[in-house]
Amino acid sequence: MKLKTILIGILMLSLSTQGLVAQQTQNLAEKLGYDKDAKLLIIHADDLGLSHGTNSAVISAFNKGGITSGSIMVPCPWFPEIASFAKTNPKADIGIHLTLTSEWENYKFGPVTSADLVPSLQNKQGYFYPTVEAFGAKANPAEVEKELRAQIERAMAFGIHPTHFDNHMGSVMVNPAFYQILLKLGHEYRVPVLAPKDMLLAAAPQFLEQIAKDNVLVDHLFMLNQAPVAGNWLQPYREFVENMQPGLNQIIVHLAYDNDESRAVMIHHDDFGAQWRQNDYDLMTSDKMKRLLSDNNIKLVTWRQIKNVMYPANEQ
Repeated sequence: MKLKTILIGILMLSLSTQGLVAQQTQNLAEKLGYDKDAKLLIIHADDLGLSHGTNSAVISAFNKGGITSGSIMVPCPWFPEIASFAKTNPKADIGIHLTLTSEWENYKFGPVTSADLVPSLQNKQGYFYPTVEAFGAKANPAEVEKELRAQIERAMAFGIHPTHFDNHMGSVMVNPAFYQILLKLGHEYRVPVLAPKDMLLAAAPQFLEQIAKDNVLVDHLFMLNQAPVAGNWLQPYREFVENMQPGLNQIIVHLAYDNDESRAVMIHHDDFGAQWRQNDYDLMTSDKMKRLLSDNNIKLVTWRQIKNVMYPANEQ
């Protein structure tokens, strides 16, 4: 009888251990309730808070199911408007688009931190530098961390509970030290950070293995960088979706209405300008985009779901 009890105990322990091993070896898709070979996709809108036309288009796209995620630029003048939307729509998947550059010709923004505390982040006029290259040449890591932290704290003071952190214009990728700061803040605030595997392989391959151990990587990131030939806005997105591989994928889009405000903000910017952003909005909210995703068995997911996998105590 005693031997039988011991054997049963060993069997129970073995089954428990097998279950633990199986849980540990689940990939992200399985942890989210999908088959292991599922094609997961986040459709993410950048630049929330940039302008009223941006905010209006993004809110509409959320309501129409055209995007699953977005992120807010805290230093921008229209930040309070989109912060109010985020606060009153807590289920919306909204992160912080941490901003260290200001690229527009006549529409500028600078640090949230007191200017005298982050002099290396500003040009002579007191604004962020317009290019990633200028930022990378001048920025001091301690001041970068100070400003990023200030933006996070300001967003939270406005009632935003960020689902993730990402970065405007990829400026922190210019220096591995800057990207390490972003990762550190992600762990400190217990939110995932956009970690695109393809870009990291190119920018900081020496850190990729360590980053992968502690973070969820986006296996394939797609963002339109050149207007499609003959104005066929669907085609590049179609190619990405139809060739999508299993794993976590993200499409970054830029949404706004093509109106007087957008054209003034984005003057002399054909790329990522007012018409570009209207085209992105029109496509993402269209039936043909929804059919494309459905026909290719794409599973739409959010950063909130990934946050809950990485930090389950933070589930909301």
